[in-house]
Amino acid sequence: MSKGEAARAADQATERARLNYFNYFTEIEDAFVRRRGKHLLVSSLDWSLMESWKAAGVPLHVVLRGIERAFDSYEARPRSRSVKSLFYCQEEVEAQFAEWLESRRGAGATATEAGDTVVAEKGEAADDSRGLPFPREVIAAHLAESRAALSRAHEARRETTGDDALCEALARAAARLEELASDFGRAARPDAELLESSLADLEALLDRALRTSLPGEVLEGKRAEAEGQLRQYRGRMERATYEQTLDNLLAKALRESAGVPRLSLFYL
Repeated sequence: MSKGEAARAADQATERARLNYFNYFTEIEDAFVRRRGKHLLVSSLDWSLMESWKAAGVPLHVVLRGIERAFDSYEARPRSRSVKSLFYCQEEVEAQFAEWLESRRGAGATATEAGDTVVAEKGEAADDSRGLPFPREVIAAHLAESRAALSRAHEARRETTGDDALCEALARAAARLEELASDFGRAARPDAELLESSLADLEALLDRALRTSLPGEVLEGKRAEAEGQLRQYRGRMERATYEQTLDNLLAKALRESAGVPRLSLFYL
């Protein structure tokens, strides 16, 4: 393979990795719906489980393999009840992840697997010619809509409670989002991963502010509601996955009640 061919192959691998990174949720949803055989959008519980896998660093290809094997097992021994939730695949996904981690031990790899591809670690130079995972105008519209939603949430909060810590956090997030949108619009080669990292930081800021804005007993009540949604699945979930999924559900409920949007490009 010539240097030019090698460079093109590396570019294609990087682009596939980028697309897998930003389509993590969509590809999992598509695989689940396809194997289930009936169109059924995944629930908020299922999305929280996917977020837990992502937070735990479960590669996309491992999740997809777990889904495929879970349905292979189901179809080998047909049951009267149909599969209605992604939680049916949860044990197999975690088993596949454990096997994948074991296979990686002692490998001394110099790259990190992302989806079905390998991308360079942070120390390696980035290729400025890499494309965006979504059309530029779509990302710009998402940033503008998110900023507008944050401004509405800020105004609603100020009218209800006055200027408090959450109000300040919403204003700061809206201002920071405007800066990010401006930088993105001016950049000749915008870095989508850097933008995603900044958006994740803003989401973490808002999640902390949402939690601290509530009295302890109210927050505990919200947590109890989330626990109720997960009760039937708790017995077969690893503790870390359960806690992460519970945290995701609680954060989702608090965001929705305050009108705070998801900023991540995962939600495009």
